[in-house]
Amino acid sequence: MKKLITALSLSITGIALPVSAQTDFQTDSVFIRKIYDTALAEGKAYEWLRHLTQQVGPRLSGSEGAAKAVVYTKSAMEGAHFDNVFLQNVLVPHWVRGAKEKAQLINGKQKTEVPIAALGGSVATPKGGVKGKIIEVRSFQQLRDLGSDKVKGKIVFFNRPMDPTKINTFEAYAGAVEQRAAGASEAAKLGAIGSITRSMTTRLDDFPHTGSMRYASGAPMIPAAAISTNGAELLSKTIKENPDTEFYFEQYCETLPDAASHNVIGELKGQTNADKFIAVGGHLDSWDFAQGAHDDGSGCVQSIEAVRILKTLSYQPNNTLRAVMFMNEENGMRGGVTYADSAKSKRETHIAAIESDHGGFSPRGFGIVGTPAQKAKIQLWTRLFAAYGIHELGPGGGGADIGPLAQQGTVLLGLMPDTQRYFDYHHAANDKFETVSKRELELGAAAMASMLYLIDKYGL
Repeated sequence: MKKLITALSLSITGIALPVSAQTDFQTDSVFIRKIYDTALAEGKAYEWLRHLTQQVGPRLSGSEGAAKAVVYTKSAMEGAHFDNVFLQNVLVPHWVRGAKEKAQLINGKQKTEVPIAALGGSVATPKGGVKGKIIEVRSFQQLRDLGSDKVKGKIVFFNRPMDPTKINTFEAYAGAVEQRAAGASEAAKLGAIGSITRSMTTRLDDFPHTGSMRYASGAPMIPAAAISTNGAELLSKTIKENPDTEFYFEQYCETLPDAASHNVIGELKGQTNADKFIAVGGHLDSWDFAQGAHDDGSGCVQSIEAVRILKTLSYQPNNTLRAVMFMNEENGMRGGVTYADSAKSKRETHIAAIESDHGGFSPRGFGIVGTPAQKAKIQLWTRLFAAYGIHELGPGGGGADIGPLAQQGTVLLGLMPDTQRYFDYHHAANDKFETVSKRELELGAAAMASMLYLIDKYGL
């Protein structure tokens, strides 16, 4: 009766659901229990992640590590006996950091070293580095209000923290990350000679968090770096005490010609609709000084594991299930765009795509991008997930790599784990294997496998 009332209420609100939207709760709950049992008792994801992070290591697009990651994840899917495993060619940007950066805060005769990291895509400093008085701002508008007379020849320090009052830390990140992405060009337009940005994390520590930046057309290309949050706090305090504070930094990065790389794709063939697809994936690349355990080694191994679990349980899918390791999410999005372009040119129908790129923490829900009727249908499965701590089906988005599929009508889902610790590690050197909980990683893989199963069985 409760199930009928739910369906009727959805119809009354203007969302008419077909009879096929009704789930066989008993059968589905038993099978989902088997999925979780397999993930937690016989899981492969944690050991795959150990090898990917500790044996392969950092995997920035165009690097030797990225190439090794392609080989390894392909072999992992072949070892799991997927029906088909293949590579998809992707031409990716090739930015290299070079030698470790150097930075000093100069307060009169006192010089204090502070931790910085060049932002991905930045140019190097001139030989001998960049030195100048430093100006602190919290917004682009504040910078513009200063004008070129006060900015020219100086280094701009963007110091707006992520908002600590946001419970969802991704909202806090979205409210601050423009400083990193566009700050250098905004400063350069007014004659600045360098840009320093507070790291995108809520934690106070000594790890600078890198990330991608971009230069605006027509603006001078000045060197840009992130400073650790402890370094930012010290710099801000010193500027307040001495407005004549100077900053010095050296970085040695460069952009090389684009490099050949690959998306890695493994399939479990559909029995009824082999030409229709449900994809699940994460991005294989990571920043160059990080193992990329949470960002996004976890999402990659969870995606492979989700398909492996269904195969292990002898599930015969109606549609073809794909695990996709996207290349180049961090500094170009070439993998996601290439995958979507290939699907369009081949006229492949993607019913849904699921992405994990929020870390290997305890799963709390799935963000959904689709029509109201599609969201409502997925929300009918809430009771099946509730026993496993997953209560949010709907809020949030899909994911960057699967985003280009939306233009083809694909329903996008993003695994949403607990967000509180993600930005402690995001784009930083402490994003290591030991920061990932085996059990939390496995719970995420099981949640993704369960969603794959339900979408494949009931459609959208």
